[in-house]
Amino acid sequence: MSRSVGSGQDRVYEALRTRIIEHELEPGARISISGEAQRLGVSPTPVREALNRLEGDDLVVRIAARGYAVTPLIDLAGLAELFELRLLLEPWAAREAATTRLHNPAPILRHEVEIFAGLHGMDRTVLAQRALCDQRFHRSLIDAAGNSFLTTAMHRLHTHVHVFRLHQVDLEGRETQREHITVAEAVEACDPDAAEEAMRVHLHGAFARLREGFGADAAGNDGAAAGDSSSSATPPVVLREARSRLR
Repeated sequence: MSRSVGSGQDRVYEALRTRIIEHELEPGARISISGEAQRLGVSPTPVREALNRLEGDDLVVRIAARGYAVTPLIDLAGLAELFELRLLLEPWAAREAATTRLHNPAPILRHEVEIFAGLHGMDRTVLAQRALCDQRFHRSLIDAAGNSFLTTAMHRLHTHVHVFRLHQVDLEGRETQREHITVAEAVEACDPDAAEEAMRVHLHGAFARLREGFGADAAGNDGAAAGDSSSSATPPVVLREARSRLR
């Protein structure tokens, strides 16, 4: 494959991925290969190849005889399971990142913190920029841990978090900003214990914010539906289960 062909396919992949993360393509929406090809000014082939990659990222699903659709948002139980896995992996990654002085990622983390602080407003584009900044922050820590399997696994996990992020309550990112600063300071100080704990606190906070946003969305949907006592009783049970597992 020539470099130009490869870069063209990457461009289509990144364009579609961004549209999904920014919810320009809503969860569950069908994706028209011909329509996306026309919009991007390419043939259908790179669009199909991009969709194959996005299927591997769990961002789209293949529908028999109908092509592709954007993956539906994970439910609250799925979100809890995702954060359980992150709690096993990312505090360790932060600890490993803080043990190295020669390749300490603190300058990169500080840079991302500064970018994040400069993003103001709550429109969809700014929210997506915050999500990508958050992704780069975590990716820098994970890369610094020096484990390629962890890097690959976390790339897929973070994708789901960013798609879900538009539903959290801390839309301006103030709590996230404070937690990122604490993580960055611990890494910069080469304090593995503090870095591990700061990341654990950050993940608990991130889950709580997403969970609260999920609860607000669920309440809105329940209010719009006919008053069914069984449907309104389900979310608190799931929330209690999620809280117990993430203590």
